[in-house]
Amino acid sequence: MADVARLAGVSHQTVSRVINGAPAIRRETRERVLEAIRRLDYRPNTAARALVRGRSGMIGIIGTARTLFGPTSIHRSVEDAARAAGYFATSVSLSEVTVRALSDATEHLMRVGVEGVVMIAGNDEALEVVRMTRSSVPFVVVEGDLSRASVTVGVDQVLGARMATDHLLDLGHREIVHVSGPLNWAEARARRDGWRAAMTAAGLRPPEPVQGDWRAPSGYVAGLRICEMPGTTAVFAANDQMAIGVLRALHEHGRRVPQDISVVGFDDVPEAAYLIPPLTTIQQDFDAVGQRAITAVTQAIDDTVPQPLPLVVPKLVVRQSTAPLAGTGT
Repeated sequence: MADVARLAGVSHQTVSRVINGAPAIRRETRERVLEAIRRLDYRPNTAARALVRGRSGMIGIIGTARTLFGPTSIHRSVEDAARAAGYFATSVSLSEVTVRALSDATEHLMRVGVEGVVMIAGNDEALEVVRMTRSSVPFVVVEGDLSRASVTVGVDQVLGARMATDHLLDLGHREIVHVSGPLNWAEARARRDGWRAAMTAAGLRPPEPVQGDWRAPSGYVAGLRICEMPGTTAVFAANDQMAIGVLRALHEHGRRVPQDISVVGFDDVPEAAYLIPPLTTIQQDFDAVGQRAITAVTQAIDDTVPQPLPLVVPKLVVRQSTAPLAGTGT
């Protein structure tokens, strides 16, 4: 820091203020300091800064389903948002969600000195464990049932499911089958509820959902069952992986998509645009979720009461897996 100060012609206190983002610094002075930092390839000693400030600058992330696209994407977005906010992220992935496992993970993060924890929890077991866990640092929950933890952020899953179903209804479809995720996941229930609400609002009686487990093989099995359901003209799958399995089953049984049956997924995985046909789906803004999670946890770290954050609004992405119902003229 002394070298940077000499090169920039300022005091080391001014260099420190620039590094820490102090606002009351002249633009010319800030630019000289930043140029000196670039020329000298200076990097602040974070360990020393933590000692001086009495803060570690670290946020812990606990993940519970790293093999699924949604939780994995949120995990990455939280890490990115933490770095953008000037924090380091350290992660623990749980292979099983129990009180003991979560307590051990939380204790580990406490030992390394995190200032706050973001928990990515989707299923009921994880949420119950969060409710039973006592932590001395701020604890923010991402995903799941947003009413069951004190500070939560997430996407409006019900709205996303309604958007998917309304799209099919607008195309003239009335026999719309839902392939749900496992119903011990709050997101699966929310997406099912959104589908039901849209069907009911249209004056239709929704059929019993076909349950999957988020993975493509379960979607394939669901697709085989749907092939035996006479009159079905559209499918709304609770995620893209299951929609991919449905597409395979329909293809094997000679059901053309979208000429004979339309299919909508949820998540907008990178492969969705390259399937045959490209998949209509609901896109979640995972980056916004990560940013809101870090905003909530940093507000709590700074002893600011976290402001309630609205749910992130999803987006319908229309591709070639959906089409008007034949003969409706829609």
